[in-house]
Amino acid sequence: MKIFVAGHKGLVGNSILMRLHQSRKKYEIITKDRSELDLTDYAGVFNFFDKEKPDWVFLAAAKVGGICANMTYPVEFLLDNLRIQNNVIEASFRHDVEKLMFFGSSCIYPRQCPQPIKEEYLLSSELEPTNEFYAIAKISGIKLCKAYNREYGANFISVMPTNLYGINDNYHPQNAHVIPMLIRRFHEAKENKLKEVVVWGTGRPMREFLFADDLADACIFLMENYSVAEMGELVNIGTGEDCTILALAELIKEIVGYQGKIVLDATKPDGTPRKLLDVSKINLLGWKASTLLKDGLAVTYRDFLINPLLRK
Repeated sequence: MKIFVAGHKGLVGNSILMRLHQSRKKYEIITKDRSELDLTDYAGVFNFFDKEKPDWVFLAAAKVGGICANMTYPVEFLLDNLRIQNNVIEASFRHDVEKLMFFGSSCIYPRQCPQPIKEEYLLSSELEPTNEFYAIAKISGIKLCKAYNREYGANFISVMPTNLYGINDNYHPQNAHVIPMLIRRFHEAKENKLKEVVVWGTGRPMREFLFADDLADACIFLMENYSVAEMGELVNIGTGEDCTILALAELIKEIVGYQGKIVLDATKPDGTPRKLLDVSKINLLGWKASTLLKDGLAVTYRDFLINPLLRK
């Protein structure tokens, strides 16, 4: 079994890579840095598939970021993601890949979804304006996988993870997602003895968070046990539990050991009011998340402390 993990240096890809290495099964795992393979390069991607001929593909490579990054770079979030996914999905089909897993995100569901969010709610109403360009790209990838499945009988699975965090996350001071952003802010405030940490928004939005290692377990489980022809193209992956952004900030503050106060900046956008996935489909298949939020955050913060490259 030859497996190509696209995006192996990111949060999702790195967790999948580690889980595959830890498996008792015999896998030949293929990874490429961007200096070796630019996934936005059509010819380069096809040459790679000609040479390597993988059996499975985890398409975890993508341009991702939080609200600030999505609002600042809409062109890059749309075009880069379209190029990456179109090239890899088409090359996978043309080179007889047995199974491909494409990664969507809970943030691409409509802004005003009924809660918890079922898979069939995709495109049922308007998107969240703060990340609509990323969402449009990702929805296009899901639909392309569905098109190959319908027209050619491919077995391309699309998964919808909830908000992720974990080892090897992105802690960029402007472009990070909420958990790594808050970890960095509280840590730096502690180090610099600041009296307060500003958190964007009202603190009231509800969010669900999944430890990346749990996601990796779920993805490998689905690749080994899931068939699109029998069960459909789209699967939610999450914990089935959520909390407010303010409660999350207070938990991270406690884990970091910061003694100052939290200040909410209500002039900044909240994003979607609530995002809680309905995970009954994957639970019925036999998988459930196992890492408690507090435990996963503690592991993540330790990784932040021991890896100075994350703080650049």
